Amino acid sequence: MIADIRNFFMQLIEPAAGTSAVAPEHALQLATAALLVEMMRMDGSVTADETATVTRALQTRFDLGPEEVGALMTLATAEARQATDYFQFTSLINKSFSAEQKIQVIESLWQAAFADGRLDAHEQHFMSKISDLLYVPHSAYIAAKQRARAKG
Repeated sequence: MIADIRNFFMQLIEPAAGTSAVAPEHALQLATAALLVEMMRMDGSVTADETATVTRALQTRFDLGPEEVGALMTLATAEARQATDYFQFTSLINKSFSAEQKIQVIESLWQAAFADGRLDAHEQHFMSKISDLLYVPHSAYIAAKQRARAKG
């Protein structure tokens, strides 16, 4: 089943020409989505508001349609469950994203954390860990948190 979803997602994302830049872009999408999915699951329950927030973040960030985001989230959920740590996701983001793009990822994670109306201690810890792994300065981490809280 996961292989079918992966193939479906690859067909939607990859252009017919098959450029070599697509594989890294797909991996970045998957890494970002896996972190967002992990944030949704961090407090032990996934709400419709969290799912909608993550869906919007992925659609906006990567210019994907609803079907593509659904496939990406399914694949990201499977990848996150199989992962032994977050380094595989954050190292890819570190290699490819600018400092501003990493701050945007942190802000999207904060938005997902606040989507259900409360901030759980596990979510707070996850944010601190991911921010450190992405080398986001503490001031930018706090500013992203404030922007996300204001949007919520």
